[in-house]
Amino acid sequence: MFSFMNQISLLIILLAALVIPLAMARFKITFLPTAVVEIIVGILLGPSLFNWITNSETLEILQNVGVIFLLFLSGMEIDFSLFKKKPTTLSPLEKKSQHDQPKYSVLQVATIAYASIVGMSFVIAYLLQLSGLFTDIWLAAILFMTISLGIVIAGLKEKELLSKPFGQAILLIAALGEVVPMVGLTFYASAYSPHSKSLWLILLILVAAALLFWRFKAFFRFFDRINKSTTQLDIRLSFFIIVALVTVAESVGAEGILGAFLAGIVIKLLEPHEETKVRLDSIGYGFFIPIFFIMSGVNLNLKELITNPQTLVLIPVIFVGYVLAKSLVFSALKLRFKNLNAVAGTAMTATTITVVLAVLQVANHLHRITSQQSGAFLLSAVITCVFGPLIFNKLYSSEAEDLKKTSVHFIGTNLTTVPVAQQLAKGWYDVTMYTNNQHNYRAFNSETTIHLLDSLEPEVMIKNGVFDADVVVFGQINSEKNYELAKIAKQYGVRRVIVRFEDRNILDDRRDELDRLGVELYNTPDVNISMLRALIEAPSTMRLMTSTDSSVYEVALRNRLYADIQVRNIPFIDKVTITQIYRDKRFIRPTGGTSLKLNDRIIFTSSKAEAPEVRRELGKLN
Repeated sequence: MFSFMNQISLLIILLAALVIPLAMARFKITFLPTAVVEIIVGILLGPSLFNWITNSETLEILQNVGVIFLLFLSGMEIDFSLFKKKPTTLSPLEKKSQHDQPKYSVLQVATIAYASIVGMSFVIAYLLQLSGLFTDIWLAAILFMTISLGIVIAGLKEKELLSKPFGQAILLIAALGEVVPMVGLTFYASAYSPHSKSLWLILLILVAAALLFWRFKAFFRFFDRINKSTTQLDIRLSFFIIVALVTVAESVGAEGILGAFLAGIVIKLLEPHEETKVRLDSIGYGFFIPIFFIMSGVNLNLKELITNPQTLVLIPVIFVGYVLAKSLVFSALKLRFKNLNAVAGTAMTATTITVVLAVLQVANHLHRITSQQSGAFLLSAVITCVFGPLIFNKLYSSEAEDLKKTSVHFIGTNLTTVPVAQQLAKGWYDVTMYTNNQHNYRAFNSETTIHLLDSLEPEVMIKNGVFDADVVVFGQINSEKNYELAKIAKQYGVRRVIVRFEDRNILDDRRDELDRLGVELYNTPDVNISMLRALIEAPSTMRLMTSTDSSVYEVALRNRLYADIQVRNIPFIDKVTITQIYRDKRFIRPTGGTSLKLNDRIIFTSSKAEAPEVRRELGKLN
């Protein structure tokens, strides 16, 4: 049973959690992460100022659940594809200008950067010990090498950089900044815990995680058929894995937060639906995690901190330590990116709060740190979260490799392909046409950029860079030739190949093969039949499709900025009309309250002048 004071304290915390994001939106406070504001509000509501919230066993339990859920969701943020070495085979565009390609890959830059962080963290921890301000080298090093992945993701997402090389590099550094300290904390806690057991028992946590992953891997293949709102099997499984791994971790003498972190990784590797992640975020960030952040502020007593001269010295020293630990990241980022962007990325990697809170909680449990020292580390971490994003947003500018248009190459010049090429060239496309027909070359050369080839033999086309494009369209009438060239283009590595097939006999025999290769098909009879049918059944739609002012378009939603946003709240909704959404193999007729989901195929109408920008914004991989 809650006591009355417990209820009042919890009510105040939940009211603060509700008001904080509303106030931040009302006053347009975008330079501070929500977590930092929640900690600051907790400081104000605690004994540091108003003393409206008193700690209790109930709030401590909720706080512990909050940190477990926070580490669980942090584990789910880890994108392990970042750690994979990219294939050595170059894409067509990379082959075209291999000598212009960066000397260092994103993985190499991030690895060098984080290795420098680990080295500098131990150097600074050693200097801190020599000064006598903080003597635990291992704990200090773990704290200095932490990076707040959540804040980094939010900053990169805001700048739409998650899919860009620069964003991938910063994201990978931040991912290492959560994984490595968590591993280090595990061994640290096992070594210093009064209940510690043999370190080899920690391997049992990994074994348990692997068994859970193997046991439930097939679960997400069939649960769609039986899942419903009253069962929520994916959420039940998530909680089971959390509790299972936390229990295993604590039973072998490790900290429960390691089990929670591994549980997040297991769920991530199971590849659940995006809706599962949304619901888990709702549970965590809607209730438990705000309580953890606010209570972290409540437990930080500034009155005690400022009355201790040693602590007053420690706060700026630790802040400088957080910054210096990441200082050599600049040199690593400079190997591939612009100097100012290297500074911006270094500032972003200096932000840390999430794992710091977890580490400090463990250190407090182990009695390895005083409340004043813990407060100094926490306050310094809060300051990094203020200055890091500010500097990043001020200094970052687009890299040259991020500004390239989508390259489209047409093979075949005729009355179908040339007008399409002309219209695309006016938007976000770099269009080039190729032909071996001298008559067509002379007829259309003045209309658009056309290259005359000696022949359409693969060797000639490769030599002339025909396949060095993001999209290759085979628009000749010769279906047999188009079929052969389409296979070669796919072998070469072209991401999208679009082929014209007028001979249905050839198409019917080879459609399955082309589908497996990912080749996209069209032919004039089908297009004409569809157009005539539309003219009879939906004349207004037909007029819209052929209008010179507006038309119908389709785009796959890739940009996470617009995931889970209601249609009515899309910033440019006044420029488009969304008519259909294709999701999970069925069409949805949207209303203003319909939420967009990642990978939705959105069919919309818009003016031809504004459509390219709308498609680019929604389809941008972020």
